[in-house]
Amino acid sequence: MTEQALMAPDQIRAAYAENTGQRDRDLAETLGITEGQLVAAFTGIDVTKLSAGLDDLFPMLNGLGEVMALTRNPSCVIEKVGQYDNYHSGAHASMVLTEEIDLRMFPSHWVHAFAIERETENGTKRSLQIFDAAGDAVHKIFLREGSDLSHWNKLVRTLAAEDQSQMLNVAPRKPAEAAKANPDKVDILRTEWAKMTDTHQFLRLTSKLKMNRLGAYRVAGEPLARALDPTSVAQMFEQVRDQALEVMVFVGNRGCIEIHGGPVQMLKLMGPWFNVLDPRFNLHLRSDHIAEVWAVTKPTQRGPAVSVEAFDREGGLIFQLFGRRSGEMDHRPAWDQLVAGLQTLNAIEVA
Repeated sequence: MTEQALMAPDQIRAAYAENTGQRDRDLAETLGITEGQLVAAFTGIDVTKLSAGLDDLFPMLNGLGEVMALTRNPSCVIEKVGQYDNYHSGAHASMVLTEEIDLRMFPSHWVHAFAIERETENGTKRSLQIFDAAGDAVHKIFLREGSDLSHWNKLVRTLAAEDQSQMLNVAPRKPAEAAKANPDKVDILRTEWAKMTDTHQFLRLTSKLKMNRLGAYRVAGEPLARALDPTSVAQMFEQVRDQALEVMVFVGNRGCIEIHGGPVQMLKLMGPWFNVLDPRFNLHLRSDHIAEVWAVTKPTQRGPAVSVEAFDREGGLIFQLFGRRSGEMDHRPAWDQLVAGLQTLNAIEVA
């Protein structure tokens, strides 16, 4: 089942012209359409529809040179500057593995793709934007001053789709899954959790027990999962900065997870947004969206993997942070100690 936009493409463009200072995502929400539908309305003007297949797109990205990679969910945006390379294809999951751009992609959600070439007060802005079946952004790639424009033109010509209509039919948006626990199975959960040898085994375990990530955290109890005060997030980032720790920051949606591996340096609070504003890494977090924060320990063959994970009011995962081991430096023991010192919240009642 698909849905058409409530507005015709010319109406969408007229509304866009009247709200030039508003971000596409915010304007689309105001208009009652999806961001993908807003972008599609400019097809043939400054937008070209592309093939959204990862195996078509990703081998061509390296030739663009240095770009900015952006992935977001409703509460958090991650931006990394680098060059796409080392692409690994997979039917259910694909990867880009470089020092700066580190992605996990889930191809079934890469449904609509566009090349945008838009004139602004600051010059021509070029980007590749991919959306899921609901018309929500999965991943975006923004060209920078030194990017290769001749390769950009080649990419757009090569990947242009046959359908260049300005309409975009979308599927209904799937809401985040609320916390799902199974208290009758909590003893099995704790026993099997303690036997894990890899963090990837966790979701298979919770699925087998008819739970999900957040529901399992709520019933597992310490030392496996500990509820933190949501205000501890800012404190956590400040301590990571002050101790010059390297961390792994995971931010994603159903179709893409983007990862920062390294330090955080420049922190700035702007209204409800908590920001990391480093030269090649930005993070923009809506602090007011954070409803639950958990310190989680998962056993692995290389020792415990300790994470801090934030969730919104609907149960959606906002971000995860882990300690990082890089080269000869292992920041994880200091990270583990930092997490142990974060303020515990009173027990959360299981729904």
